[in-house]
Amino acid sequence: MRRVVHEVSSVRAMSVEVVISGVGGQGNVKAAQILGAAAVKAGLRVRVSDVFGIAQRGGPVMSHVRIGEVYGSMVSAHSADAVVGMEPMEALRAASAYLKPGGIAIVNTRPVFPVEVNIGKAVYPPIDTILGSIKTAAGRVITVDATEIASLAGIPLAANVVMLGVLAGTGVLPFAPEYIIESIKENIPRSIRENLDAFERGFAIGKQ
Repeated sequence: MRRVVHEVSSVRAMSVEVVISGVGGQGNVKAAQILGAAAVKAGLRVRVSDVFGIAQRGGPVMSHVRIGEVYGSMVSAHSADAVVGMEPMEALRAASAYLKPGGIAIVNTRPVFPVEVNIGKAVYPPIDTILGSIKTAAGRVITVDATEIASLAGIPLAANVVMLGVLAGTGVLPFAPEYIIESIKENIPRSIRENLDAFERGFAIGKQ
């Protein structure tokens, strides 16, 4: 297991903890970087810690983003205000371990099948079963096919930006969405218009 930690200190407003989970190649590390940079722009202390599983594309990746009066690098068990799951099974793992009672789970419903499933050595659980398990741990579950929504924005790879939009739309973050918009502009080098469209589409879903 490999962990990367980044820390920036500034003024405190309130404490919010988010876990972003997925598999390699889905962009959840980039999403955590964008979220952390947005918090800094808002004048908040933030710690971002990335935990990698199997060091290959498709291996599990989990990012911990702690905003406010925080010092440790990792979210404690059952204390996350929100879990953003880029992949359903990884969302379940993160919610089971980290989501606090009554917390928000945002789940991308498009699965990424592991090698064992693809070669017939394992069976991927039905999505409804996964979501049902997440609902036992969450106060609110938002489901979205983020890849489809990103495709509508003209950039299928921006599913992670869609999920950030959904998170911002829920109102759980301690700063305005404009800070994330500015962070997207600074941290994504191309297709800015399409990425901002993806964010806005996700934001509208989160507000619902």
